[in-house]
Amino acid sequence: MAPRFTLSTLAGLTVACAVQLLTGCGGGDSTSNMAAADPSVAAAAPAPANPPPPRSVPTPPPPPPSTPTLTSRARLGQSIFNDPNLSEPRGTACVACHQANQGFAGNHGARIGVAQGSTPTALGLRNAMTNSYAGSVGALQFVTTDGETEAQGGHFWDGRADTLALQALGPLLNPLEMNNPTRQAVIEKIMAAPYAAQFRAEFGPNVFANTDTAFTQIGVAIAAFETAALQPFSSKYDAVVRGRAQFTTQQARGMALFQDPKRANCAGCHLMNPGSGKPEDSLFSEFTYYATGIPRNTSIPRNANPAFYDLGLCGPERTAPTLPANAAPGVTINDFCGKFRMPTLRNVAERPAYMHNGFFNNLAEVVRFYSTRNSNPQRWYGSTGLANDLPAQYRANLETTKAPFNRPRVQGPVLTEAEIADVVAFLGTLSDGFQTP
Repeated sequence: MAPRFTLSTLAGLTVACAVQLLTGCGGGDSTSNMAAADPSVAAAAPAPANPPPPRSVPTPPPPPPSTPTLTSRARLGQSIFNDPNLSEPRGTACVACHQANQGFAGNHGARIGVAQGSTPTALGLRNAMTNSYAGSVGALQFVTTDGETEAQGGHFWDGRADTLALQALGPLLNPLEMNNPTRQAVIEKIMAAPYAAQFRAEFGPNVFANTDTAFTQIGVAIAAFETAALQPFSSKYDAVVRGRAQFTTQQARGMALFQDPKRANCAGCHLMNPGSGKPEDSLFSEFTYYATGIPRNTSIPRNANPAFYDLGLCGPERTAPTLPANAAPGVTINDFCGKFRMPTLRNVAERPAYMHNGFFNNLAEVVRFYSTRNSNPQRWYGSTGLANDLPAQYRANLETTKAPFNRPRVQGPVLTEAEIADVVAFLGTLSDGFQTP
């Protein structure tokens, strides 16, 4: 397996080293040594009497894009992101739920699929969503195309934060996460931090005079760090797209299945464009919302109440959004209840838990669920075979039109066990930190 980087290591390094670790950048273009050759050597060689016709020299692949040094604002955001003194009680930093070696997720070490907070009894409702490549996510909006209205964008599983900066602020005041009682309590901790002078230099000498302004700028700084440093496009997939690596046979089979609209069809939602030559064209999500029928995680404390359901866009962590006037006729907000935002699949193989409720802890089992939800629902939901984490009135919201969820039960699983392994092998190529041999 290719080497991995960790944010705990990153926090102690210089900015230049940090950027190299996060991007996995190599040296310069290999053709540069050719350009530096001594012209006198070539001049000394006699020309052949009958020179051969010129040969077509293949154009070398472009070098990976250079990564700029982190700005002062991004460096400040990095310090805040890694500061364990910003929770109550102290000891839990943002990075606790977003470990680089766990796919920028991790749940603070919890093993039940959802995040552990800063106190021993604090267990959240949802799996910590990866914050890698989150800078590409826009605000929640409802888009109507060809008579169909879809929700798209927004941060968190339910899209309740419009920007990455607002998302970064949410955990600071959540009693099940970092547990600070007020914004002022957070600001007092920032004022006592080693980077307080850096905060003033970045946002003005009087920034702490206004609690709301200072609190807002915390999110701005963290977002600057996440956007600059947590989107390196340094996976094996990216190297292949740039023409600098090749998939193994198994990985290539997995990508073919991933893209096949009649088989796994993962790329139907987790968008990719390997032929563009630009990794930035493959974000592996369209950031829309789906109800796929993930089984109920009975380890979540709030799920002990059989009448409780997490309905995503419809709550309980947010109020249901209002549909725009141009929504398709007959569409209501109830049509979105039980739907959650699709995350990127970049770094997915590193994560310890999967889906909004963390029900799965094994990537092969996730693919197996997609392969067999229709053919063997009893395996996932018990004897009734009915989705068990969605109220009966919202089961019509389950995705049943796109492959693989439109497969008739009698046709059996979408993928064989060998094909599941192939897809997982391909997903492993999306992990950042790949080193070109």
